Amino acid sequence: MSHSPAGPRTVQARFLAAAERFPERPFLNVLPETAAAYGIAAGETTYAEARARIEALRAAYAAAGWGGGHRVGLLLLNRPDFLLHWLALNALGASVVPINPDLRAAEQEYMIGHSEMDLAVAVPARAAELAAAAAAIGRTLPVIGPDDASPPAPRPARADPGPDGPRECALLYTSGTTGRPKGCMLSNDYYLLCGDWYAGTGGLCRLEQGAERMLTPLPLFHMNAMACSVVVTLTIGGCLCVLDRFHPKTWWASVRASQATVIHYLGVMPAMLMGAPESPADREHSVRFGFGAGVDKRLHAPFEARFGFPLVEAWAMTETGAAAAIIASVEPRKVGTSCFGRPGTGTAVRIVRDDGSAAAPDEPGELLVRRAGPDPRAGFFSAYLKDEAATEAAWAGGWFHTGDVVVADAEGDLHFVDRKKNVIRRSGENISAVEVESVLMQHPAVAGVAVAPTPDPVRGDEVVACVVARETPADAAARAALAETLVAHCLSRLAYYKAPGFVAFVDALPLTSTEKIQRGALRDLVAAAVGGEACVDTRALKKRQAA
Repeated sequence: MSHSPAGPRTVQARFLAAAERFPERPFLNVLPETAAAYGIAAGETTYAEARARIEALRAAYAAAGWGGGHRVGLLLLNRPDFLLHWLALNALGASVVPINPDLRAAEQEYMIGHSEMDLAVAVPARAAELAAAAAAIGRTLPVIGPDDASPPAPRPARADPGPDGPRECALLYTSGTTGRPKGCMLSNDYYLLCGDWYAGTGGLCRLEQGAERMLTPLPLFHMNAMACSVVVTLTIGGCLCVLDRFHPKTWWASVRASQATVIHYLGVMPAMLMGAPESPADREHSVRFGFGAGVDKRLHAPFEARFGFPLVEAWAMTETGAAAAIIASVEPRKVGTSCFGRPGTGTAVRIVRDDGSAAAPDEPGELLVRRAGPDPRAGFFSAYLKDEAATEAAWAGGWFHTGDVVVADAEGDLHFVDRKKNVIRRSGENISAVEVESVLMQHPAVAGVAVAPTPDPVRGDEVVACVVARETPADAAARAALAETLVAHCLSRLAYYKAPGFVAFVDALPLTSTEKIQRGALRDLVAAAVGGEACVDTRALKKRQAA
């Protein structure tokens, strides 16, 4: 069911519809902790107040000539300014390019040049570096603060394609865990479908019009917060509370202060929260469900039992949006099995082997998805910017190739295994890096871990675990002893061939801004570590157990 009003199908139109229905209800809530981190005011902003601020920005941008065909970079962190500027520009047909604040010079240069953004709106402390990055590649990029007047547009806005045209709403860059980020061109329909899908999911994720309060610590420059959290809030007329980031020690205080009925999470969050001592206040909150992905299957049930609400696992990608989103929002959810539900009627799915043939039930294979109906790409990303070859390769055979390895059980429910590129092939056996990481993280001596392959002349690949220890081993003997302990821990929980053949002790892991492992950088780390003095060869410990 569509919640769009008559008129243009834009995110701004969706906001205006909510503002008409719920003018005096809160739209945004800034908690004191986030306000202090950003140096902004705490408190709530109603839909009517936000509408007035957005209209003032829209008028100013329009007077300066900004509109359709222009791209505007936003380096505004998780501040309300991000949403206000996005909606103002969206009303004019301009596209926004959210900028990850963790990017540095070379990465900024690439994004500025690749996107050909015409303007950037940034927090004042970051303006100079963006201008310098543009200058380094021979571009002049005006950079303004969120409260500054915009300069005149350097070129006329292109003709508005109209409500049925391919209007770009945003250009989101993938995290680049395995290579240079790709720019995903996303339309207004992409965003609106995310809001409609989430609002209509029902089951454990039932949402009430005008009543929900949603809390997310996830970054607005990523699809989850920008498309799911924001647009569903507009769709149902809810209140959105965006934290500057996830703070484990103060998380539950934020949950209570925000009066959240829904929280959004990533897999690392439940693990951190479960590490805190149990408290009588663990259930003193208003949360009905958590929406996210990647919870450790061993912690899923214990988390729900302790904190009193379900963590509803879902699957989607920046490229798919809600057009192929899948969610385990109804029972049985098969908690503790990495189950993310079964496809809805609007999504078609195949699971295939490497040769393209259909995988059998309970057999791992790559997940291929498309929209059911005449247009397989409806609601997906429009294309990778300036990379038609990559776009067509992703859609080979008329199906979007996700790169995720999953299993379908006998009932048709899907279970996540790992990213295809993270699967280690050892002596004919497929090994999920995520599975080995999950087991190692259960050991109290491990503060962080990432698993990757290294070439083996006999077995093809061997498993390498890069471990950040809670207490750094003092010498070679201590490293060897701890490595042996960790391998023994794996051997007691996993098939022998999945245990690490090398354990490399490192000071830090290469992570993205959302705490995901940068797999490309990890391969470089592994190549440098294997054979070094901080790496322990544990291959001799990997022995098949007696039947």
